[in-house]
Amino acid sequence: MDKTSVKISFFGAAKGVTGSSFLLKVRGKKILIDCGLFQGLEHEKNRLPFPCQLKDISYLILTHAHVDHCGRIPCLVREGFKGKVVGTKPTLQLAKIMLLDAAKVMREHYKTLYKKSKRKGLEPPLPPIYDEFDVVESFKYFQIETSYDKPIILSQERLKITFKDAGHILGSSFLEIEDLETKKKILFSGDLGNKNKPIVNDYTYPSPDADFVLIETTYGDRDHKPFEETKQEFLQVILETFKRGGNVLIPTFALERAQELLFVLREFYDNGLLPPCYIFLDSPLAIKATRIFLDNPEYFDEETLKVFRQKDPFNLPNLYMTEDIEESKAINNIKSMAIIIAGNGTLSGGRILHHLKYNLWREECSIVFVGFQPKGTLGRKLVDGEKTVHLFGEEIPVRAEIHTINGFSSHAGQKELKEWLFTLQNPERIFLVHGEEEKMLIFKQAIKEKFPEEKIYIPTLMEEVPLY
Repeated sequence: MDKTSVKISFFGAAKGVTGSSFLLKVRGKKILIDCGLFQGLEHEKNRLPFPCQLKDISYLILTHAHVDHCGRIPCLVREGFKGKVVGTKPTLQLAKIMLLDAAKVMREHYKTLYKKSKRKGLEPPLPPIYDEFDVVESFKYFQIETSYDKPIILSQERLKITFKDAGHILGSSFLEIEDLETKKKILFSGDLGNKNKPIVNDYTYPSPDADFVLIETTYGDRDHKPFEETKQEFLQVILETFKRGGNVLIPTFALERAQELLFVLREFYDNGLLPPCYIFLDSPLAIKATRIFLDNPEYFDEETLKVFRQKDPFNLPNLYMTEDIEESKAINNIKSMAIIIAGNGTLSGGRILHHLKYNLWREECSIVFVGFQPKGTLGRKLVDGEKTVHLFGEEIPVRAEIHTINGFSSHAGQKELKEWLFTLQNPERIFLVHGEEEKMLIFKQAIKEKFPEEKIYIPTLMEEVPLY
């Protein structure tokens, strides 16, 4: 093994949005940055073994708690990882509930497929890639809790790692890694946040003298609407749907997006803009995540902290948090004047599917997407205009109005990505990750106004690139 070089391998989020995982080899030592699940069309990649000796990995550094960044940790541990998981307090807290939920979803999905295969005389499905026991086992490696701007020195690796506020979700970080021997600096953007959003602060800026950077490109092809315009669009959809006598269904990610929606709905209520209606947070995971948010007010932005000092910023009258499955089923007796926020955000499972069964065929209702829909998901099919969808063994016609409100995205748009990246003075190499390839190519063109094309690189999955 080369004891002098520094290399990076791309184990996920290379020419794709999900499965974030990057291996940094530093003079024979191994550091893993994120370990996320692949989703959508790429989900079968979760079954591939990790292409390295995991027992040799000293640390797993988590940028944040979304499952496409932390969801393969139990697989990592089962294959032999014995190192330490490092993250901010909210990231480690949230990652635990996200992993337990992922195991539960996989188990339920397996049971459904198993029954179907048995009924049809087919080969049984492959078992889940991990279960709740594997998840709990992985928690023993969650050992180092840090905070923003507090450097961690990895003495054997001769690295200094600083977590900086990425402004994406509660506790999310981008990483500045300084090689103490060569003074080279490597940046991992993680997921950067959309600016001027509630709850979390805007992202901070990286050191301008960084030498290498991996930057996400999820929305590298476009800008988002200003958030005030987004809120007005959201309110208009609610009011028009109620006027038609329907319900508003919002498939949502339990982490950050659900809390953001509650925050905005409370604002509408406080300002007298929201008519009397039912609001359901129908996601046990989102309910747990909301409690963790309230446990970490030091990570709130100034606006949310001000509200928090007076009252719960995520609560309002007629809000029902439905943890019990029978309570969830009862929601479908309500035919109008209900806002139903339920997981999951891409319609790849969760309680939202049951609500779709009762509302998707009703032209008076609305389905509101407030997050990115990866290729291959049911959410993407609806956004792309499918006229019928398959749900619970039935073909359901799509008659409800389908809305996509991208201003709610917790990802930076092209403008914010450029603003963050253009802080850098003269990086040696810029790696584009976390994006569909066509969007990476658009972003590559957009940043050529400052950086020479030969410095901008789009890596492929499993590729290893020497840095210096």
